[in-house]
Amino acid sequence: MESLDRELLTALVAPWLWLPDFVTPRPERARPAFADELDQVRATPVDVVVADFLATYRTEEALPPVVARGLADPTAFLARLADAVDAYWRTCLAADWWPRVQTILEADLAHQARVLAEQGAGALFSGLDPRLVWSDEHLSLTRPPDTAPWPSGHIRIAGRGLVLMPTIFAKGAQTVLDHSLPPVLIYPARGRATLSEEPPPVTDRALIRLLGRSRARLLLLLAEPASTTELAHRLDVTPGAVSQHLAVLYDAGLLTRARTGRIVRYARTRLGDELSR
Repeated sequence: MESLDRELLTALVAPWLWLPDFVTPRPERARPAFADELDQVRATPVDVVVADFLATYRTEEALPPVVARGLADPTAFLARLADAVDAYWRTCLAADWWPRVQTILEADLAHQARVLAEQGAGALFSGLDPRLVWSDEHLSLTRPPDTAPWPSGHIRIAGRGLVLMPTIFAKGAQTVLDHSLPPVLIYPARGRATLSEEPPPVTDRALIRLLGRSRARLLLLLAEPASTTELAHRLDVTPGAVSQHLAVLYDAGLLTRARTGRIVRYARTRLGDELSR
């Protein structure tokens, strides 16, 4: 932790919780790798780096000293910034925090896909945030009370798509709209509170006697879809051990599985849900 560039990392977020747009680039594909996103940050034009920091802090006088000094040589400053973010990721997030967050985000995406398929766009958007309203092919977002007025105007997204991006940080839906960049809607993911949970205890003694403790715990964990790797991380066991138990549960009709790219995710069937109650 002592090796982290704390002065610069702290300066990335303004006191009003804004940060430069280029630090969080729009994803070019679904489920991008962190390394790919960091490459996008490193490739940011230096004039964008300067403009985004000025927009974040509103005036040049408000820039933190580390930023003001760095922008005198924006090329070197961008390299330092990317290295600092990379070090923070590897030191604080990648090993333990990200696998748990990824499980939550993937479960949320699976849920939202089901809502869209079964109930339509109106139900999808209202479920993301009650302030979102889909009507007559227009999506509107009401400004929260006690916040600064938003700029007026309309941005047409027809034909450009709308990327839905779950996050564990936002309190409500937020738009990142621009006339020239792909539109993004950020919303709070379901299940964020589970980040603080330990692996759930198995309390149903009949389920343990029927399946064994390991398979019973797996079945309880699969209230939301998850992959073998995600389950192994949450249970602190090897993926191989989890895979063997999942195969038995799948063959018994307690689980379904679906492939997304190279990742296979498991979820409980109705029978699996009934046994887990």
